Amino acid sequence: MSRTARLWLFGAAAVVIAACFAAACSGLPSFGTTTHPYGERAVAAALRQHTANAVSSVNFDLRAFDTLGEESILFASVLGATMLLRLARDERKNVPGPERVLPSTRLFGALLLPVTLLVGVYIVAHGQLSPGGGFQGGVVLATGLHLAYVAADYLVLKQVRPLEVLDIADALAAGAFTALGVAGLIVSGAFLHNFLPLGTFNQLSSGGLVPVINAAVGIEVGSGVIVLLAGFLDQAVEISEAGRGPAAPDAKDA
Repeated sequence: MSRTARLWLFGAAAVVIAACFAAACSGLPSFGTTTHPYGERAVAAALRQHTANAVSSVNFDLRAFDTLGEESILFASVLGATMLLRLARDERKNVPGPERVLPSTRLFGALLLPVTLLVGVYIVAHGQLSPGGGFQGGVVLATGLHLAYVAADYLVLKQVRPLEVLDIADALAAGAFTALGVAGLIVSGAFLHNFLPLGTFNQLSSGGLVPVINAAVGIEVGSGVIVLLAGFLDQAVEISEAGRGPAAPDAKDA
């Protein structure tokens, strides 16, 4: 397709989207009004589905199909980045040496690592009850694990980061979201229908399907971010051009 044809296609699509967006915005309540129809319906649905956190009720129940798309975007991004960062023909892997870390940094990282991982698990597990959820908790888990790199070195991080297991967990968690949707379709005739027992309001087991989907998202996000960061760290630490020796490791003083 020529450049001119692409511009015409873009212009036509932009006009249609702009017209639809303007029509949608014209129907919104005025600024400062006390009427919030979407918010009222969302809160009512969250209470009906025994989900104390209305945001999680929206993300994993009312519009769970949209959330499936968002999770799929992350999964595709991790997959694409992994493919782009794979070892090329003119590159080779070097074994990085140990790095020097200040004792205070090592102590701080060693103490903070388990606390950060515990906070991440808590955020994922309580996503249907309090602010947070799978996306937020998954990022906390993934970044918290890299305190091993800050407090020690890259070799220690590789020992506590089983990439093969995380690759499988990422794929299984992403597929579990779709499988839960199909299960709802089989049981109730609607994709991603909340078909599990709703439990007692404001309890950890409440929300029906919401905590299950939330956990799948937390595993997928946490595993995906770790795998993604592993690709970039490998490029920075281990991989060099063929024929060139490894660079001298820098001392890590902070």
